[in-house]
Amino acid sequence: MAQKRLMQELAQLRKEKWVEVDLFVSMRHPEGDGDDAGDLFRWKLGLWVVNPDSVWHGAYLRASMRFDKDYPYQPPVFSFVTRGIFHPNVYENGTLCISILHKPGDDIQSGEMANERWNVLHGVESVLRSVLLLMDDPEISSPANVDASVMYRDNRAEYNARAKKLVKASQADIPRGSSMPTASELAPAPQKADNDDDDDFWNMSDEEEDFGGSDSDADMDDFDDEDDDEDDKQSDTKESK
Repeated sequence: MAQKRLMQELAQLRKEKWVEVDLFVSMRHPEGDGDDAGDLFRWKLGLWVVNPDSVWHGAYLRASMRFDKDYPYQPPVFSFVTRGIFHPNVYENGTLCISILHKPGDDIQSGEMANERWNVLHGVESVLRSVLLLMDDPEISSPANVDASVMYRDNRAEYNARAKKLVKASQADIPRGSSMPTASELAPAPQKADNDDDDDFWNMSDEEEDFGGSDSDADMDDFDDEDDDEDDKQSDTKESK
């Protein structure tokens, strides 16, 4: 199940412009082609911070994800490969502290409820979107980096300056041929309205334009003729008198 699910998620994510996905080289198939050359359970990621209002806007954040054989019943392991990310919820080694990646079920010790933690309805895309949201809205009450948490709370200008410095440094890791997607590239494709039936209804042929009125019109003509005959009979009777 894990392999099938990961193949589906990988194919879907590769259609997105804000993330780049590749697989770690598999030692079993080091010279294979396409996904046969990679380990489906170990992903290499490049995350673009495309939110123009984010202090991290323009960053290219490299990361990795590792999946167990029992995925999606257990969460993947996510960590940043980009070094020097100064953020309340990122450890110095790049490990990210985020509820969605914690094992399923309530946790009395941390106070996290089951609906905040991993469940089988989540997937890689929901994790990555949650990561990007957390970058802009950190959880500072239980930080992984205490210094970053204090600076975010007490000296936002300095915190933002450090973030901007990281943004610039991260752009050196952009792969050759890659570039940050534009707003138009990120916009969803317009959906064609399903109104073909309505168009056919209003574009009727000449025969259909009568809308079934020909028979009734003929009946009305017959009815009018009968009225005329009746009027003629009454007129003849009056004259005879």
